Amino acid sequence: MKKIIILGATGTVGSKIAKILLEEGKHQVKLLARDPEKLKDLKSMGAEIIPGDVNDLKALTEAFKNADSAFLILPDNVKAENTREYQRQVTGNYLEAIQKSGIKHIVNMSSLGSHMHEGNGMMAGTGEQEVRLNQLQEVNVLHIRSAYFMENFLRTIGLVKSKGINGTAAAGDHAIPMVATRDVAKVAAAHLSNLDFTGKSVQAVMGPRDYTYTEFTNIIGKAIGKPELPYVQIPIGQAKQVFIGNGFSQDFVDNLLGMALAIKDGIFNYQKRDASTTTPTTAEAFVTDTYLPIYN
Repeated sequence: MKKIIILGATGTVGSKIAKILLEEGKHQVKLLARDPEKLKDLKSMGAEIIPGDVNDLKALTEAFKNADSAFLILPDNVKAENTREYQRQVTGNYLEAIQKSGIKHIVNMSSLGSHMHEGNGMMAGTGEQEVRLNQLQEVNVLHIRSAYFMENFLRTIGLVKSKGINGTAAAGDHAIPMVATRDVAKVAAAHLSNLDFTGKSVQAVMGPRDYTYTEFTNIIGKAIGKPELPYVQIPIGQAKQVFIGNGFSQDFVDNLLGMALAIKDGIFNYQKRDASTTTPTTAEAFVTDTYLPIYN
């Protein structure tokens, strides 16, 4: 029985990883969470909940002690006045906890676009985290560079319903890899369980194929009975005001929108697609299984 630690278990990917491992029934799964109440369902499946968060170095170190593997993710902080400084602080906590605990296998949630360290907005932080984790001696680290989450389209359901359009700040005609988080979780869970990686390596998880935002919007439109649903690229100033109006810091918004604007420059198109990086869930399947029930 392997002891596996998962950070971000209240999130889209971490929760799915935890569920997969718990359903396998052969692992000791521990979840670090600031609000344990949000993990009651996973606790009922057998997970051990450790109170704490990514800024609690003592809790991180204790969680990692005697563990076989751990899943790391760099969480967003929408209130951060200096996003990069916040990201560096969290990465520093991870490095110190790993070194103090002696854990030897780390699966790090990264992103396509993290091969660059500037000009990619939010992904500059995940790119830097990759580099810093790669400096660890005698620790095996696998970086999962995920494609754009199909789940991000769930965030614009309100716009689809209220305005009859789908839109983000990204260009609608540039095709990028898009992936369902359940496929990302399956890949991560397998590596956490099998410990089948050594040294420092990258695993891209790129979905079934590339889609444009306009094409994905067309798939949504057909599914919801609005085949003419348009995709609209929202002006950067307008998008910025929406996010700031929702309480996001100026710097966080600049990083978030910097990533969206850089998509057309190809930051998500660097990684090679082959059988090892392609996953099965299509946009049509995602919209049917996940988008429609939430939309309805």
